[in-house]
Parts: sequence; C-alpha cells; structure tokens
Amino acid sequence: MDFIWIIAALIAGVILGFVIKKIMTSQTISSAERKAESILAEAKQKNKDLVLEAKDQALKLIEEAKAEEKQRRGELHQIQERLNKRESLFDKKLMDLEEGKQRIENSKKDLAKAKDEIKQIKESQMAKLEKIAGLSQEDAKDVLIKNTETQMQDELLHRIRKLEDQGAEELEAKAKEMLTAVIERCAAPHTVETTTTAVNLPNEEMKGRIIGREGRNIKTIEQLTGVEIIIDDTPESILISAFNPIRRQLAKRALEKLMSDGRIHPGRIEETVNQAKKELALDIKKAGEEAAYQAGIVGLDNKLIQILGRLKYRTSYGQNQLQHALEVSHLSGLLAAELGADENVCKKGGLLHDIGKALDHEIKGSHPDIGYDLMKKFGLPEEVAYMSIAHHEDKPKTLEGIVVKIADAISGSRPGARRDSFEEYVQRLTELENTAKTFAGVDKAYAIQAGREIRVFVSPDEIDDFKANKLAQDIANKIETDLKYPGEIKVTVIREKRITEYAR
Repeated sequence: MDFIWIIAALIAGVILGFVIKKIMTSQTISSAERKAESILAEAKQKNKDLVLEAKDQALKLIEEAKAEEKQRRGELHQIQERLNKRESLFDKKLMDLEEGKQRIENSKKDLAKAKDEIKQIKESQMAKLEKIAGLSQEDAKDVLIKNTETQMQDELLHRIRKLEDQGAEELEAKAKEMLTAVIERCAAPHTVETTTTAVNLPNEEMKGRIIGREGRNIKTIEQLTGVEIIIDDTPESILISAFNPIRRQLAKRALEKLMSDGRIHPGRIEETVNQAKKELALDIKKAGEEAAYQAGIVGLDNKLIQILGRLKYRTSYGQNQLQHALEVSHLSGLLAAELGADENVCKKGGLLHDIGKALDHEIKGSHPDIGYDLMKKFGLPEEVAYMSIAHHEDKPKTLEGIVVKIADAISGSRPGARRDSFEEYVQRLTELENTAKTFAGVDKAYAIQAGREIRVFVSPDEIDDFKANKLAQDIANKIETDLKYPGEIKVTVIREKRITEYAR
C-alpha cells in the first residue's frame, strides 16, 4: 500500500513539474515576444528617423547641385561671350594683315620698278662717263686701287718705321740698364775649360807600349772604353776620338793611370779601366752636387744630379756646358728678381735647361725634347721642365721661359765663352750667306762681324721699301729655323738704286 502511494506521489510530482515547467516556458516566450515587439518598434522608429534625415540631405544636395549648375552656366556664358569677342578681333586682325600684305606686295613691285629705273639710269650714266673719260669701269677701278695702294703703302711703311724706331729706343734703353745691372752682379770666368782629347806621353817609347804586341793593348783599351785611339807622327802625344765625351774622358784617365803605373798589358788595362770608371762616376756625382749647391737648388733626385754632373765633360762651341748651366742659373735668378718672375723656377730651369745634352749621344732626339722628358720623368713641375724647350722657342709662353732664354743668350754670346774651329767657322758663315741668297730679289749677301751680322743687298727694281722690310723679317725667321749659331744675328737689308747720266 505504501508502495502504491509512493508511485502515485512520484507520478503526481512528475505531472506537477511538467505543468510548472510549461508555465515557466510560456512566461519566457511571452517575455521574449514582448521584448521583440519593443525592439521592432524602436527599430521602426529609428528607421523612420534615418529615412527622414536621408531625405533632408538629398534635398540639400540637390539644391547645392542646382546652385552650382547655375553658377557654371553663368561662367560658360561669360566664356562664350569672350570667345565671340576674340573671334571678332581675330577676324579684324586677319583682314588687317591681308591688307598689309597686299600693301607690301604693291610696295615690292614699286621698289623693283624703281630699282630697274635706277639701274637703267646708272648704266646710261656710266656709259656717258666711260665715253667722256675714255676708260672702262674695270680700268678705272684698277687705277683707283693702285693709287690707293701706293699711297697707303707709303703711309703704312712710314708708320711702321716710326713705331719700330720709337719702341726700339725705349726698349733698348731699359734692356741695357737691366742687363748691365744683372751682368755686373754675375761673376764668371772670361774663358772656360774645354775637354781635350789629347793625351801627352812622357816619351816616344810609350806609344809602342800602348800599342802592345800585335796591337793587343790598344785593341783592349778601345774595346773596353768604346773609343778610337789615334797614334800619328805627333811627338809625345796621342789622340782619343769618340762621339761620347764621357768615353773620351774615361779613356784619357785610364791611359794616364797606365802610364804612371808603367805596367801595360790586357789584364792591367781591364783593372785600370774599371777603377777609372768608378772614379769618373764619383767625380761626375760630385760635379753635379757642387753645381746644385752653387746654384742654391735643393731637392733634386740623386740620379738627376749625376746626369747633371755629366755636363762637366760636355762642350758646345768649346764652352763647358756645366759652367754654362751655372751661369744661366745665376743670370736667370737675377733677371727674375728684376722682372718680378718666379726666381726659384728660373734658377732651377736655368740650371737644367741643357740637361738633355748630357744624354743626346745615347738617346735619339733633340736635346730640348730629351731634357723635357727627363725632367718630367723625375717629377719636376711643368713650369720647370718647360725651360728645356722654352730657351729654343722664338716666343716662349711664360715670363720665366723668356728670362731663361735671355740668360742663355747672354752666357753663350759673351766674349770668350765659345769658340769654333776654323772649318766650323767657315761653314757657319757660308751657310748664313747661302740662306739669305735663297730669297727672290737678293743680289748679294755678306756675313760680317764674325757671323753676328749679315748684310743683304737686294735689286731695287724687284724689292721696294715695304717688301725690303718684310724680307728682313723672313730672312731672320729662316735663319732661326734652319741654322745653329751662338748668340744672335743681325740682318740688314740694303736697297740702293743708282742712276748715272753723263752731260756732254
């Protein structure tokens, strides 16, 4: 019975729980529906507000667009009016241009017609003038040109001579004053030592000992030194012949040592030549260092100093080239101080201007080019290296080049500086006269003043005064280009016309 009650109670509890749950579920659903209706109502109200706001904005945008369109239409209307005005102006200008073009065409026609009329009048007038004068137009033009040339030529020649005389007087006075002051301050020996190729012998027996058995001694000396030994009938003397002055000096020293030692055979000759080479190299280096010290030049490469010392045994027209280089260096420095040029460049360039002569026996080319390349090789500045070329140029590019060229001319042309052999002297004078005779109109040419002046006599019928002036310049230029000479050469052209008549 209790069990039945328990079951009934459980069933009743289940039914009650189901009813309660259903009631709660229905309440939840009702609450959710009410919330949904509330949210839907709010959404409808918001949507309505958004639609109204969007309509207001759309109406506002439409009104702004209409106002902007109205403004654009007004601007377009103004632009159209301006374009219409410009079009009318362009049409008017085009019509004006057409009218102006037509007027120009009419003027051209009138001008061409007037030109033809003037030409006809000019031709008729020229024909009348030619008939009256008895000369054609070309003949009259030739006469006028010839008369004008003659008149202007005389005036031009007179003016040239006047300017040359005036300028020459002023420049000569200033140059004499400056050069006198410079030369007075430069002390140099009147004559300089020249390298000789003659070797004095203690006796005639020494010639046979130098030759040796079957000529083996002299052959060994010639082979080791690169010279030719000439043994002739000259008493107690032999000659050394070689193009390279260093080789001549080497052979001379070796022979003097052999003669003082007394032992002359191939083995001893080889030892003596090697010893002479060392002594000569040391002497050359000392000579270069001494020259650089006397010139006040520092910072030169040791090899360059040694090459400079080789000039001690190099001569030109009998003048020792190392002594010449020192003179040019001193003179260049003094002249640079007077003229305001770079003293350091002038002194260094003056000392090294002829350094190419130390190697011109071994390297092909002229000594100015060799010297320039040598100085550039040892890192000397362009303005210093240029001195090697400048002293042989007609018109050096720099003031320092002009200074070195002048100093070189002073050192080479002073009395006692250079000497020529008789054959060289005669050959130089002959070449000088022959050079002048190559020009047309030259009758005679005479070299005077030991070759420092040449007087040229010209035919007066072929050469007038103006041509004579130009001829002197041409001869001087050709001498500078073709000939080698110390100092300067004065060219004097003489034009003389003699007319002889007899009164009977």
